[in-house]
Amino acid sequence: MTSPADRVLIERSLEIAAENGGDLTSAVYARLFRERAELEAMFVMDTDRGVRGEMLARVFAAILDLIGDGAYAQNWIRAEATTHEGYLVPRADFARFFEIVAETVRDACGADWDGAMEEAWSDLLLAVRVYVV
Repeated sequence: MTSPADRVLIERSLEIAAENGGDLTSAVYARLFRERAELEAMFVMDTDRGVRGEMLARVFAAILDLIGDGAYAQNWIRAEATTHEGYLVPRADFARFFEIVAETVRDACGADWDGAMEEAWSDLLLAVRVYVV
């Protein structure tokens, strides 16, 4: 789906983010809820934050598939966008979640984030938007 160079950049940014920030689940959802506080109520039963972690793990898996062989992520993104509409989450908000993930990765990378990573992630997010619509 992406160029080999973009794949390397995105993978490297994920590695750096994991090294610097560890589990990004709390950071991703804190950013989401700051932006869209009303969405936090949807997670009232997620007291151990397991659902959030699982959802984020699936997003990371989809990202890795998109930058890899593209075996399933396109269909998964389309299906999940539709499923989330059933939870009254608009498709634009579903796509925005991927952007929030990218922003959180960028923040966790700190000074290691560069313009090439920004461009690679921008290309990836454009692809995600195509599958969400």
